[in-house]
Amino acid sequence: MGDPRLLQALDYILNHSDDSSIQVIAEAVVRRRRNLSIFNVVGNIPDPEKMAKEISAQLGGSTKNIMDGMRVSIQEMIVRILREHAPELNESQINELCQAWVPGLGGTDGKTGKSALPKDALLSMIEQFVSFSCGSMKESTDKGLRDELGAWPERYWNSFPPVIRQIIKDYIQDKITEKEYKSKILIALQ
Repeated sequence: MGDPRLLQALDYILNHSDDSSIQVIAEAVVRRRRNLSIFNVVGNIPDPEKMAKEISAQLGGSTKNIMDGMRVSIQEMIVRILREHAPELNESQINELCQAWVPGLGGTDGKTGKSALPKDALLSMIEQFVSFSCGSMKESTDKGLRDELGAWPERYWNSFPPVIRQIIKDYIQDKITEKEYKSKILIALQ
C-alpha cells in the first residue's frame, strides 16, 4: 500500500470523516463498483470516465470545446460497444449508462437515473411492485400498503429509476425470463 493517494483517502475515512462524508464516500464506491461490474459483463473495455480524465490531464489547459468533443467521441464509442455486446439494452438504458459513465452527456433529460433510496429499500419496493403487478400479492399486504401510502403502486413506479422501470416492464410483459429479470435488477442496483 505505497500509493500516497490511497493512504490519504484511508486516513480521511478513518480519522476525519463524519456521517455525511461517509455517505458520499459510500455512494462513490457503489458507483465505481457498478461501473467495474458493467465493464466486466460487457467485456474488457476501457473505463470511459477514466479515459476522459486522462486525456484531459494530457491536454493540460484544454478548452471546454475540446473536452466536449472528447466526451462526444467517448459517448459514441460507448454506444457502439453496448449495441454490439449488449443488444438487449434499449435507448433509454444506453442513455443512462452514457450519462453515468460520462457526466454531462448521454442522458436526454440530464438525470443519472440513480435513486436516492437505499438499495435494500429499493429492492423491497421492486419485489412488492412486481408481486402486485403479477397478481401474486396477498390482499392484506396490498391493503396495508394502501392504508399506509395511499396509491402505493404509482408512488413506487414514479420513484424507480428509468432503467429499473424498463426491466420491470420487460419482465411483466414476458419479454425476459425471471432469471434475466433478477440478473438485470441486481446489475442495475449495483
